Amino acid sequence: METVGAILDLIRSGGTVSRTELIEQTGLTGASITKIVRQLLDDGLVVETGSGDSTGGKRPTLLQLNPAARVAIGVSLDEDRVTYLAVNLGGQVVARSSSKGTGSRKPSEVAPRMGEEIAAFVESLELDAVVGIGVGIPGRRDTAWFDATAWEHRALEDALMQATGRQVMVENDSTCAAIGEYWVGRMASTDDFATVYMASGFGFGLMIQGQTYRGSAANAGELGHVLVDSHGEPCICGRRGCLHAMGGMVRIVQLALLDEDLATELRLRGTARTTHADFDRIARAAVKGDDRAGALIRQSARYLASAVVSVNNVLDLDQLILAGPGFSLVGEIYADAVSERLSQDSWSRTATTVRVGLSGLGNDVAAIGAATLVMHSELTLQNRPRRNRD
Repeated sequence: METVGAILDLIRSGGTVSRTELIEQTGLTGASITKIVRQLLDDGLVVETGSGDSTGGKRPTLLQLNPAARVAIGVSLDEDRVTYLAVNLGGQVVARSSSKGTGSRKPSEVAPRMGEEIAAFVESLELDAVVGIGVGIPGRRDTAWFDATAWEHRALEDALMQATGRQVMVENDSTCAAIGEYWVGRMASTDDFATVYMASGFGFGLMIQGQTYRGSAANAGELGHVLVDSHGEPCICGRRGCLHAMGGMVRIVQLALLDEDLATELRLRGTARTTHADFDRIARAAVKGDDRAGALIRQSARYLASAVVSVNNVLDLDQLILAGPGFSLVGEIYADAVSERLSQDSWSRTATTVRVGLSGLGNDVAAIGAATLVMHSELTLQNRPRRNRD
């Protein structure tokens, strides 16, 4: 079964591929490939689509994923909003819905309501081939509100499985963003890369040979708590000078509020519930050329660049993708700052260049990634969580 999953993943990453190419890529016999492909065709996961170029004999029949064969539900969970997406096997969104966020309640406490909303969402679409439910949640932040350890993951998974009767996988939103880029971008399992996910804070998702790295307690990727200024502002983690405290959305809004003229012009409200909306107003002003707003965004980008350089010196990245709502309006400013700093200060700068780009999945990247995480796990038998549940 693992071999079947591996072949399906090769077809996914290839877009279209022939049986001959699968033989060459895997080293399996023609008879083995024929048997596996027949199983995938019978299951409806793969379809034949036209013919490839001839190399002297009969033109080969091409294979590709059948997007309509399966659907997964992807959920993005935050204080402000819960987003529900139905995503097909090709990574396309076929339906969406949303509801109010968690507020100050723990995700596991909101699960019963979410279960009802997911059930109603699926029923309204009359979907038969739902693989499962993937949920992207913020990484560990203020433990008074939310402790995203394996236990919080487990509590939310168990509650949603009980409420929906379906398979549920819960991951950090940065991890979901990485797997979404991997699946929808048709990246091969040999393509190692990382994502920086910016929402209320900063997360980091790392893909290595088709697997996301989670850490021993599913807390890997807390880029927001990389130290960027040892004498900086207090952080919610109890330290000073973390990226979150120096360049996160909350900090940008706080600094904007200190400028009374700017705060009045942009109609900033400055409450915990309006952080995202206030940040968007500042970002729009920066894009339109407001020097005051632009200075705040560029300062944040420099702090991010500093954190990324430190991480790159450890990981030796090839590609970095900036994803999430924080980059939707001002992503180019952040990408330019990160690229420039990497080219100047990265340890490996004389040997290689890190490619820095923006996600093409928009603000839904975490929910899309959560859905594709389920499909990647259940259909290709890869990327299964390895959390201690004892």
